[in-house]
Amino acid sequence: MVLDTTSLRVAFAVVAFTVGILFYFADYLSTRSPYSGWWCVSLALFLTGSAALLLEATALRWFANPVGNSLLVGGACAVWASARSLRALHPPVWVLLAVPGCSAVAAAVDHPGSNPWAGDAVFLASMCFMIGLAARELWLGGPEASRIRMAMCVAAASVATFYFCRLMSFILDGAGSPRYNTFFGSAVTTLVGMAFLAVASFSMFALSSENRARVLRTAAAQDGLTGLLNRAGFLQEAGDELRRIRLDETHGSLVLADIDHFKDVNDSYGHAAGDVALKSFAGACRAAVRSGDLVGRIGGEEFILLVPGISAERARLIAADISNRFETASAAARFPMPTVSYGIIPIGKETADLDELIAAADAALYMAKSLGRNQVVIGTHRG
Repeated sequence: MVLDTTSLRVAFAVVAFTVGILFYFADYLSTRSPYSGWWCVSLALFLTGSAALLLEATALRWFANPVGNSLLVGGACAVWASARSLRALHPPVWVLLAVPGCSAVAAAVDHPGSNPWAGDAVFLASMCFMIGLAARELWLGGPEASRIRMAMCVAAASVATFYFCRLMSFILDGAGSPRYNTFFGSAVTTLVGMAFLAVASFSMFALSSENRARVLRTAAAQDGLTGLLNRAGFLQEAGDELRRIRLDETHGSLVLADIDHFKDVNDSYGHAAGDVALKSFAGACRAAVRSGDLVGRIGGEEFILLVPGISAERARLIAADISNRFETASAAARFPMPTVSYGIIPIGKETADLDELIAAADAALYMAKSLGRNQVVIGTHRG
C-alpha cells in the first residue's frame, strides 16, 4: 500500500512531536544549552507547520498554505540557529523573522485558495538557503569539530541539495510534471524531512552527551576557585607536554610558585580576601603566559607553570611579570597583595621525568624562601 501525502504528513507530525517531547525532557531540561533549545524550537515549528498543511485539502487552504510554509521555513531557521550556537554565535533576529515572513507573503499573494503550489518557489529557495547555512555553520567548526557534527553537516547539506534540486525541477519542469511529482513531490519531501529529523535528533542527543562528557572531564581537571588546572589535570597535561619536548628535542622550563605569608592575608583580612588573592594570582599567571602554556594550582597557595620553548632566564622574566601584575591587583582588592617566591628548573631534550622536575623545582623554591622570600631561584636537576 502506498501512503498518500496526508498520511505521510500525519506521520511526520507524530515523529516531530514524539522526538520533540523526548528531546525537551531528556536533554534540554538537563543541559539548558542554546543548541538544544533551538532544536526544540525547530521541532515545534516543523510540527505545527506540518499540521497546518493538513488543512490544504479543506476550505481553509487559503490560510493553511502561507502559515504552513512560514512555519516550516521558521523550523529551518531554527536549525540554522542551533548550528550557529555550536560556535557560540547568536543568530540575527531579523533573519529569523524576515525569511519566514517572506515565505508567508509569497504564498499569500499567490492565490493560496486556488493554487496548491502558492509561493512554493520562495518556500523551496528559503528551505534550501537556511538548511544550507546550517550545514555551513557545522562545517565551520573546523578540524576540531567532532565526527558527530560532521555527520550533522553531511545530513544538512544533503537536505539542502534536495531542496535545491526540487527548486530547479519546480522552475524548469513545473509542479505538475511527472518528474517533479515522482522525485520531488510532497510525499517524497515529507519522507526526506522525517529522515532528516531522525538523523539530526539522534546526532543532537549524541552531541549533547559528548558535550556533557567534555564538561565533566574539564571539571575533573580544573581547580574550582581559580579556574586553572588542578594537580591531577596539570600532571596529566604536563606529562604529555614533556613527551613532546623529548620527541621534538626542544627545551622549556618548569616554574613552581608559592605566595609568601599567605596565612597572614587570611588572618588579617579574612578568608574571602585570601580567595581574592588566589584568583588575582591566577589571573596574573594567565596574563603573563602564552595560550599554549600550562598553569595549575597544586596546593593551597602553590602554583606551577610549564612553559615549553622558554629558557630558565626567560622564565625568570615571566615570574617577574607575574609578580608585577599580582602587585597591581592590590588597588582593586583594597588590600596589599603578598609577595611570591619562585623555583625554576630548565627542561632539556634529555630531561628527567615530571616527578623529578617538580622535586627539583621545589628544592629551588625552598632556597628562594630561605633567602628571604620574594626571590626567584633557578635550580638544576639530574637529567
